[in-house]
Amino acid sequence: MARPVLYLAITNHGFGHAVRMATVASQIQKLNPDILLVLVTTAPRWLLESYIEGDFIYRYRAFDVGVIQKDSLTMDLEATKAKMKEYRLRENEIIAGEVEFININKVSLILADIPAMTATIAEKAGIPCWMMSNFGWDFIYRAWGGEFNDIADWLSSHYQKCQRLFRLPLAEEMSAFPVKEDAGLTGGTPHYTESQLREKYNLTTDKEKIVLLTFGGLGIDAIPYENLSRFPDWQFITFADNAPDLPNLLKIHGKLDRPVDFMPLCGRVMSKPGFSTFAESMRLDIPVISLTREGFAEAEILLQGLKNHSYHQIVNYQEFFEGNWNFLIDELSPPHSNIKIAKNGTETIAQEIVDFFKTGTKG
Repeated sequence: MARPVLYLAITNHGFGHAVRMATVASQIQKLNPDILLVLVTTAPRWLLESYIEGDFIYRYRAFDVGVIQKDSLTMDLEATKAKMKEYRLRENEIIAGEVEFININKVSLILADIPAMTATIAEKAGIPCWMMSNFGWDFIYRAWGGEFNDIADWLSSHYQKCQRLFRLPLAEEMSAFPVKEDAGLTGGTPHYTESQLREKYNLTTDKEKIVLLTFGGLGIDAIPYENLSRFPDWQFITFADNAPDLPNLLKIHGKLDRPVDFMPLCGRVMSKPGFSTFAESMRLDIPVISLTREGFAEAEILLQGLKNHSYHQIVNYQEFFEGNWNFLIDELSPPHSNIKIAKNGTETIAQEIVDFFKTGTKG
């Protein structure tokens, strides 16, 4: 009997969407290893393998561009607009190729985060498309106005065909989607305990003075690392290849090591607004210091969610790049809301997928 096949489509933007999809894929594999996973993405295979322990098929394809960026904060809107127009022109060709792949490989379900075109691919292939996200790209583009409104309308027309949306926390309304179900935070589970990490890296610094610096897959080129010398009794951790060698900066190079693996060590995580980093920190109840981010509609929603549900500090752009980082010695702000945020998104979404294959329900 043929294995059931799940097609997981990931938007072509940074690492965050790939991370949260990979956490769900990994949980699906644990619940039912018989389900064959097809990861459809341009994210590097090593990133997926750092979350998914078992086998999967890697299909290198893109359906959108997200936002073209020089680093994790600097956006190129003109290049983004040009590339999205190109995807729109190639839409029929892309859809036809994926429908053929789906039919040949007997795929039963698409789970997408959150390339809009996949809903139409599913419709043409005669299978359901479920999606998971805290925003749609139509929301991001519409905020920029002008020609982006036409692109947003085009994306919304695809999203309207999605049969089921798992709306993650820290979300916009996602009004284009006809069926929305709120889900909890997604994220990976650390591979190590705090004591294992302390022993491996010979760390004795008090937890409150250990800071993980993580700024997404693209990173930030101009981090003022010279400020670290002002905190000699603090320990900083980074995954950035371009970071300098400093006595209180631990540089992690292992490809299968992930930021979430080092979070148990840390008193706080320093980041830019990004769902996956916020979600993994919040699942582990670790405070977050976040930069602000102008011009990206999701950022304000993420920052408000962080303020509501986590111990936090919000640092403006100038304070981070030009200041002396005295904010590190300031008191963290407590969460504004007493409402607890659900942390079981990875598990509940994975279970719904497994149940689909068990019952054959078509959404």
